[in-house]
Amino acid sequence: MARVCEICGRGPQFGNKISHAHNVTKRRWNINLQSVRALIQGATRRIRVCTSCIRDGKIQKAA
Repeated sequence: MARVCEICGRGPQFGNKISHAHNVTKRRWNINLQSVRALIQGATRRIRVCTSCIRDGKIQKAA
């Protein structure tokens, strides 16, 4: 399962880890995904949503 937000589609970003000796290796920054029960078109579904979408109110949590 990909680490992608089901609302906004944001995924991990890629870059380089650079040591003090300037050794360069690949690394990735994962987004903060949470599994949330949300109302989607009147039905309750469990989706993986990033915390910025939860904070911005882009989903409505199920009771």
